[in-house]
Amino acid sequence: MKWSARGTVFLLGVLAVAGCAPNEEAASDGETEAAPTTMAPENRIMRLLEAGEPVFGMFAPAQSAEGGVAAAANRETDFIFYSLESGPWDLPTMATFVASMTEASAGADPHPVILRIPPIRDDRDLASIHLAEGLAAGVDGLVLPHVESVDDVALAAEVAGDRLWPGNPGGDVLNVILIEDQIGIERAREIVSASGVGVAIPGPGDLRRAYEGDMEAVEGAIQTVLAACAEFDVPCGITAGVDDIARRVDEGFMMIIVTQPEALAVGLAAAGR
Repeated sequence: MKWSARGTVFLLGVLAVAGCAPNEEAASDGETEAAPTTMAPENRIMRLLEAGEPVFGMFAPAQSAEGGVAAAANRETDFIFYSLESGPWDLPTMATFVASMTEASAGADPHPVILRIPPIRDDRDLASIHLAEGLAAGVDGLVLPHVESVDDVALAAEVAGDRLWPGNPGGDVLNVILIEDQIGIERAREIVSASGVGVAIPGPGDLRRAYEGDMEAVEGAIQTVLAACAEFDVPCGITAGVDDIARRVDEGFMMIIVTQPEALAVGLAAAGR
């Protein structure tokens, strides 16, 4: 699905999602399911990751039409990280952001958008609804914060089914999980190895709170997740700024969300892109 149509997709998806079931019925007995396609994904993030290239993203400059214009103007970013973790759950404003970004892109491919939902632990049933609504709105990736178990990872797979990449090489949705609590770090290997994980990110900000400011423990937690990603061949992500982005690239992080827009150029240079 091309971003040139995404503004309309978002608006229609927001209006129609209440009547949409998260999953379609399985094929009836005797029918043969189509084999997953091996075509290169349209999603820019997935194409780069498949090529072994690190991807760099930025937080939405502002959740508004003006923010969409500002996002379109930054051609160094590979994607936009749009967070609705803390509420309100406002998809119409996201639709406005995307439509504005698409229009301001002036013929260039608009940036993919990945959407962070509220934590699953707050309300599992509501999280399922949020995932379904995000998919109906047309986002390119789903971001699950505070993942604590394999069951949390499974929720995205339950809702998105075979749309998830790389489980389905032809999938069009990236599932990004954030491991940012001590219980998640303790279970890092089983979480990262779970089916349905597209990218795993140890969240430094929340880990700092989880470990009460013990930065040695925080870095140890980050490296625990990075090691699990390396073991199970899962791209690992991180947030980084100008001062540490080159080091994170050198360590092997493959999805980096910048805390400063000027860090994009530094990261791209460090990655040889």
